[in-house]
Amino acid sequence: MLSVYEEDARSIIASNDSPDVPFRFSVNPYRGCFHGCAYCYARPSHELLGFGAGTDFERKIVVKRNAPEVLHRQLCAPSWKGDMLAFSGVTDCYQPLEASYGLTRKLLEVCLKFRNPVGVITKGALVERDVDLLAELGRVARCTVFVSIPFADEEQARAIEPYASSIARRFTALKRLSEAGVRTGVSISPVIPGLNDPQIPEILERAREAGAELAFMIMLRLPAAVRPVFTERLRESLPLRAEHVLSAVRDVRDGEMNNAQFGQRMRGQGPRWLAIEALFDVHRRRLGFVDAQRDADARERFELEGTTFRRPGNGQLGLFEE
Repeated sequence: MLSVYEEDARSIIASNDSPDVPFRFSVNPYRGCFHGCAYCYARPSHELLGFGAGTDFERKIVVKRNAPEVLHRQLCAPSWKGDMLAFSGVTDCYQPLEASYGLTRKLLEVCLKFRNPVGVITKGALVERDVDLLAELGRVARCTVFVSIPFADEEQARAIEPYASSIARRFTALKRLSEAGVRTGVSISPVIPGLNDPQIPEILERAREAGAELAFMIMLRLPAAVRPVFTERLRESLPLRAEHVLSAVRDVRDGEMNNAQFGQRMRGQGPRWLAIEALFDVHRRRLGFVDAQRDADARERFELEGTTFRRPGNGQLGLFEE
């Protein structure tokens, strides 16, 4: 049973200084995520609210109902310089509640008003609802949308990320965004050795057919509170593959299930991981994708390099800023 909690946020822009993350600022209108992905690294954040990292994470969702007003106020502050805002750094901004609350759309409207650069990453096919806003943001500012598609196999996807949009719907959303002129990419994240790594070529093929230009992948992360959720779901939903997958994860984590070290937590190590990277790279190059993690030109779009940001109606000059 889903429980929804509304709150008034004091701030909506979160910052991070992680060397592993290609953005500094993010916007998260929701806490918790109905998609219920067993591997979600954000699950431990729910414990800070007094909830559990297991089923509470996808069944007790907190909605920041005043998020658009708070963002408007923060973008008006002299301290804001127009850095790219990532939607979302923690939980999915296009989870099902967005269909009724519309907070992400309203936040994007604020960004459009200020011409603030935006980057989106989502598993929610609902993103195509906002194709008009995202295309306009791409025209007057900068906007890149990544659709997260770690599986080509629908059955495996449903087992591990049970309430996310179907794989077919995600590819359809990716195509519609691309056709509208939005710069798009595919995130093959997480890569789960022994489970979805053989699917990398098919995912890249289908994403390229859908018009995606960028691609990246991230290794499965299993911090303490996530590990039992993932392990139990894997054993319950895919019992014949579970032990093979867990062994493969240990194989690329030097015998462990996780590596929290900066610079290492997003990738594996050893021969098996090198083979996965080679598989990704050969098909990425063959299909003409830009590697969004390694290519300098791609990273520019996630960093402040000549921002388009401006405060509307700011004195006399505001009259001419169209």
